[in-house]
Amino acid sequence: MNKKTVKILGVDFINEHFDGMVDLISAKIVEEQKTFIVTANPEIVMHAHKDNEYYSIIKEADYVVPDGYGIILASKLLKQPLKERVTGFDLTISLLEKANRLNWSIYLLGGQAEVNALATNNITEKYPNIKIAGSHHGFFDLKDPEIVDDIKNSSPDIIFVALGFPRQEKWIGEHYGEFSKGIFIGVGGSIDVLAGTVKRAPIIWQKLKVEWLYRLIKQPSRWRRMLALPEFLIEVIKLSVRNKD
Repeated sequence: MNKKTVKILGVDFINEHFDGMVDLISAKIVEEQKTFIVTANPEIVMHAHKDNEYYSIIKEADYVVPDGYGIILASKLLKQPLKERVTGFDLTISLLEKANRLNWSIYLLGGQAEVNALATNNITEKYPNIKIAGSHHGFFDLKDPEIVDDIKNSSPDIIFVALGFPRQEKWIGEHYGEFSKGIFIGVGGSIDVLAGTVKRAPIIWQKLKVEWLYRLIKQPSRWRRMLALPEFLIEVIKLSVRNKD
């Protein structure tokens, strides 16, 4: 199946509605087709824009989804509007709900040991029909073969990789060829929300498209990372001007 994509600063985003994306992933699970998904926000795009090694990993992904209103805005500025924002957290929740209905298995990789344990316990309580194939905290050497072997032996349907960017994509890129099945999706800080140690922005903040501001208020240490957003928009505006010439 050909994918309809929108290119933003060299990164190809799949142009699909949220529900359509869930259906695409579900079909891959049923068919046991190995799949690599990147949930990309402006920060990830800018990192890929500057780091050739990281960019090459992103290019190998089966799907890059627009996680962030900045990506949606950029697509409109470039006159190629993406259909809908597809956040890593919402995708995670939808996949967990579907896994619970269909008895799929998952592996949770990332977070501090106590956060990983809390998230795993919360998933087990809320989604009792999900099989927890395994879990491991995120503090390990990316080349550690034991984690790869554990995932291969437990053969989960979905591997939620919550190592934060760029580490999670680098880990997937490093070991993806060693697996024969599984949905590998980078979900970053979603594990903290699943664990209950971090709250997601209230719905009103999400609707006003200022979820990033809520996170910044709650975690002021993120301010350096937020600088990527204006930088990203400047690069997009430059590109849109060049495209008009």
